Amino acid sequence: MNDKTNPRNKKYWSGKVTRESQALDLEQGVFTWRDPKKIATSLKRSALESTRRKAGPFQSAMSMLNFYINRAGKNLPAERKKVLEQAKIELRALFGKNLKK
Repeated sequence: MNDKTNPRNKKYWSGKVTRESQALDLEQGVFTWRDPKKIATSLKRSALESTRRKAGPFQSAMSMLNFYINRAGKNLPAERKKVLEQAKIELRALFGKNLKK
């Protein structure tokens, strides 16, 4: 079976996006790091340096982070999710997007 007729490949389209996306060139293992500020800084640098992104740098970086969190779903341990959610806060701060209510 080829990729188009294999139903299993359709189920895991997000893996293909992660492997083949040309939206941003991410540093190896960026989403496994333990320091939220380091994650955010790396995402910002990748977004600013990318010439292939379709949206602005902030939206591209945040989209990649949200994509990873959503793709992991229930399999993402609470501790990892906490670090990545903190990285979202750090990313907003780095781009000057602090929202005060």
